[in-house]
Amino acid sequence: MNPLKLACAAAVLFAGTVAAQAQEEVRIGGLYPLSGPVAQVGIDAVAALKTVVEIVNEGADLPLPLAKSKGLPGLKGAKIKLFIADHQGKPEVGLSETERLITQDKVHAMIGAYFSSVTVAASQATERAGVPFMNGSSTSPALTERGFQFFFRTTPTDEDFSKLMFDFMKDLSAKTGKKIESVSLFHEDTAYGSDSAKVQNRLAKEQGYKVLEDITYKAQTTSLSSEVQRLKAANADALLPSSYTSDTFLLLRTSKELDYNPKLIVAQNAGFTDPTFISTMGKDAEGAITRSPYNGDLAKRIPLITKVNEIFKKHSNGRDLSDVPAREVTAMFTLLDAFNRAGSTDPEKVRAALAATDIPPDQLIVPYKGVKFDAKGQNTLVRPILMQVQKGAYCTVYPFELASCDVQYPIPTWAEKAKM
Repeated sequence: MNPLKLACAAAVLFAGTVAAQAQEEVRIGGLYPLSGPVAQVGIDAVAALKTVVEIVNEGADLPLPLAKSKGLPGLKGAKIKLFIADHQGKPEVGLSETERLITQDKVHAMIGAYFSSVTVAASQATERAGVPFMNGSSTSPALTERGFQFFFRTTPTDEDFSKLMFDFMKDLSAKTGKKIESVSLFHEDTAYGSDSAKVQNRLAKEQGYKVLEDITYKAQTTSLSSEVQRLKAANADALLPSSYTSDTFLLLRTSKELDYNPKLIVAQNAGFTDPTFISTMGKDAEGAITRSPYNGDLAKRIPLITKVNEIFKKHSNGRDLSDVPAREVTAMFTLLDAFNRAGSTDPEKVRAALAATDIPPDQLIVPYKGVKFDAKGQNTLVRPILMQVQKGAYCTVYPFELASCDVQYPIPTWAEKAKM
């Protein structure tokens, strides 16, 4: 072979080797709060990603397509590699960390970020770069109203969750004969709380509920005394809080101190589903109802939960799956399913595969009716639940056909909790 042909052959061989190496891993950037008052949520979310990576990379005895072989079969067995960053609950940090993961670590997609305000900033960076962003636990409805092409969300939104709350109050009134006619809204001032309150105000007006108070407070405040005094004076039939972890703890402690006894608390998860909520608040958490897309007692209806939970516990120091990690498992599987069907790490091919997603409910650990995205990137097959803290554990109470226990209503007063 003459030198020119030899050089050409070597170049082809080298190019083929580079291409093969390029298919050896799919690089996923994970963005979560790993420090600060919500750190446990972020730590559990990362454990959820590691759970999915183990199942896909090593295979598992699960009735899931991506558990049948080691690696992604659509990419010739490509393995998944995680790159994790701490956004500290700060949008500006989330933005810079996302840009770093894209430019330095060359991630093929991003997943995160729990805080809606951080997800807003981070997904702007991925949209500019043309990198897919998968969101499993940020619920601000506005996130899928921006016309983005590379942003996809598997979780229910505050619109879905709030509608569930109002349906619940209507059905509970009909079931018990005790009318629920008024609500007080209580929410922090970031995108999460503000968007939640906006939706709840609209739904209350549409369904004929009186909004006696609509209180906005500064996130991570150190005092809620005046706000709780207003809630106590209004004495609405139901309190609808939208608060992250430290604010949730402060709300309940201040309510106890001032003897404010809501007859019903129906919360927008966050602090009320934080993995430390029940252990921190103890019997003071009793009776609180929170929205969620997941609860462990659904394992009776969704057998997949038990097996996935056992793998999750290996990565979470023995902790069980809860709201956020269950949603992140769902989001991560959805993202990797798209890479597998795309047969490529090319962002446009992955985006097209995400848009064509159609995952059946028997492949999920949450009670969604499946995963299928609309033109805005929102999963249209979501199905949320409500769960109540009863005897130190979460119990699914609504929809009634999924319930594991009856609703405790009205919830115990502080004096009654003290005697438990």
